[in-house]
Amino acid sequence: MVHRTPPPKHRQFAKDMRRDPTRAEWLLWQALRRKQLGSLKFKRQVPLDGCILDFVCFEKRLIIEADGWQHDDSAKDGRHDAHFRSHGFTTLRFTNDEIEDNLDAVL
Repeated sequence: MVHRTPPPKHRQFAKDMRRDPTRAEWLLWQALRRKQLGSLKFKRQVPLDGCILDFVCFEKRLIIEADGWQHDDSAKDGRHDAHFRSHGFTTLRFTNDEIEDNLDAVL
């Protein structure tokens, strides 16, 4: 079971990240918000199980991550993906460059 009640420091960190998104996160959010993609409701910068998820659709159990260079071959990301997969989530990871250069293909 995933834990939906994050500690206060995670909630604050997620709030700060929503206030100051990367360019790729901002572009992707403009396309996902208000159910613009297949009428799916996405939330952004969601603290869940010790992680801050960039975008999540709970209805479809879909996580979308916009990854910068610091995520290259990240073992930690692999562990997070495996954890959420064990709870029925699918994680899609895109590089910031993929999102910025070809948003239509990402969508």
